[in-house]
Amino acid sequence: MAAVTPGEIVDSILGGLNDSGAQGQITSPLRSHPRKFCVIYGDKSFPLWIYIWTITHGGATRSAEEYRIQMTTVTPPLAMNPSGPTLLLGWNPENEVFGGFDITKHWDGFRAGSNSVQISLSALLAAKNFGWGFYTNQYREIAVAFRPAEFMHYTLNADALHAEGARAVGVLNRVVRLEPVSKTEIEALPQPRKRIVETISKLARAANFRDQVVSAYEQRCAVTRVQLKLIDAAHILPVGADGSTDSVRNGLCLAPTYHRAFDNGLIYLTFDLKMKLNPAKIDKLTLLNLVGGLDYFRHYLDQEIFLPFNPLQRPALEYIRKANAFRAIAA
Repeated sequence: MAAVTPGEIVDSILGGLNDSGAQGQITSPLRSHPRKFCVIYGDKSFPLWIYIWTITHGGATRSAEEYRIQMTTVTPPLAMNPSGPTLLLGWNPENEVFGGFDITKHWDGFRAGSNSVQISLSALLAAKNFGWGFYTNQYREIAVAFRPAEFMHYTLNADALHAEGARAVGVLNRVVRLEPVSKTEIEALPQPRKRIVETISKLARAANFRDQVVSAYEQRCAVTRVQLKLIDAAHILPVGADGSTDSVRNGLCLAPTYHRAFDNGLIYLTFDLKMKLNPAKIDKLTLLNLVGGLDYFRHYLDQEIFLPFNPLQRPALEYIRKANAFRAIAA
């Protein structure tokens, strides 16, 4: 397929930042290399530089598996961000996933004109279906495919993924498919690669949990019923609490504001599946004179939440009971 426009490339990055919980604003011309962004993630802000091209098939004479970026219109050495990450990416619009490459292997040693860096179709499809995919390319580096929702996870772990993962590609691809990997295989890996496998295992489970919850709730907030890609997959009983799992029955689809309110105990779920305000929290906020907007916020509460069509995907009462006890809510 033909390369997408500079505007579409930038939109893919901004979409990835947004889908992964960050805010981003481009601070350079659309056609520039690198594209420069100001990113806010949590309580931190930093500049992010990205070299990015469209991921396309290698051509008629190439294997069906061979996809690639071509680093056109740049000359070595590539300028590197002195104050934050610099990424080398591709965007595959067919599958709506990114491919990430080890920029340390390409920033100064490539031939100006049309340097090609490969990634496999299997890795792209794995990312589409499971969140992540891995491939060892012609440079013996690990190429990482990932969904937009994993954009910040990739950004924050890129160095480790590329530096430590190349010899563990088979294990990583099984981990993202949630297939069993024996302790013996894990123990045989060098310690840095064990950490990467553990990290990807957690991210893969989180991606699978989100897929199940978002699909069960038809991409609607259980409280407001809003879609608009403004939803999170929330655990009823928080991760880390005794008895928490990644079961869809321990999940709710919530708009970010209601997700935050739920996690903070401002609202809670009852056994008859209604979302209610926590009076103890409201009393504290009233003392602090911080109840502005409460009438609007509570408009969607005190009614049965929007539920999955399949009863086997609806919240389990045991998770609700444990969650309310965990947050010290007298429900």
